[in-house]
Amino acid sequence: MTDAIQLTHASGDGAEILAFGAELSSWRARGVDMIWAKNPKVWDQTAPVLFPVVGWTRDGRVRLDGETYPLALHGFAWKKRFDVAERRDDYLRLALVDDAETRALYPFAFRFEVEFQLRAGALENSLIVTNADSRPLPYACGLHPAFRWPLAGSSSPHAILFEKAERAEVPIIGPGGLFSKPIRKTPLVGRRLPLEPEMFTRDALCFLNLASHSLVFDNGEGARLSVTLDDFPHVGFWTLPPAPYLCIEPWTGHGDPDDFYGDLYEKPSMRILAPGAQARHGAIFAFEQEPPVG
Repeated sequence: MTDAIQLTHASGDGAEILAFGAELSSWRARGVDMIWAKNPKVWDQTAPVLFPVVGWTRDGRVRLDGETYPLALHGFAWKKRFDVAERRDDYLRLALVDDAETRALYPFAFRFEVEFQLRAGALENSLIVTNADSRPLPYACGLHPAFRWPLAGSSSPHAILFEKAERAEVPIIGPGGLFSKPIRKTPLVGRRLPLEPEMFTRDALCFLNLASHSLVFDNGEGARLSVTLDDFPHVGFWTLPPAPYLCIEPWTGHGDPDDFYGDLYEKPSMRILAPGAQARHGAIFAFEQEPPVG
């Protein structure tokens, strides 16, 4: 199996996914490159998948049934090679199952699948978690794609437009990546969050428990990337200024609160999956661009 897997759509759109980490490395929609051109000197990734935790854990460890396990930032799926479970010209499903290495970090039997479906101007990206263990499975998962910013070459101010009005306050990410109880205010007013690189000098902006099920990344010149969420209650936005990308990150969970010392089963926003059960979380990314006037 080659590491880079190409998908093509009859519309002319295409995508490339790496088997290592199930990472989306490129996506071209309506003739426009959407994913940032990776620069390892800045950030050596394009779209890591997050599982079985999202965000930082206290001291890079989790606690389970009185034992401690070394499970650090965003888990381990992004550092593992996936197998091809199903493939067509415009569709790919990659699978990761537990092994001795994962069980040393996270002592559960599981199947974690990442699904990509190309549509005309759109990409559907889903995460499927199956509990293959005999006990409940605590997990969080998420997507972390880095989209080009500026989007479609725009020189105008960009913004995020939420489906519904959202709270302007987000958690402060403190030492060790832990979520602090103090909050900071963003420039969000109602549904609109104007974007400036300086907003991300401290860290990501993490909007928790959204009222919205969709949002739009608007380039101010008629091009828009819409994101429709399926069972992702949180969204993070992140970049490393002045790098030319914006990560739009749908999550089911988030980093450890700074006052949390408990068992992984008790961590806020973890999902608990019954033995034999399966859960699906997804996002649809759709690009539209108005034709030039004149």
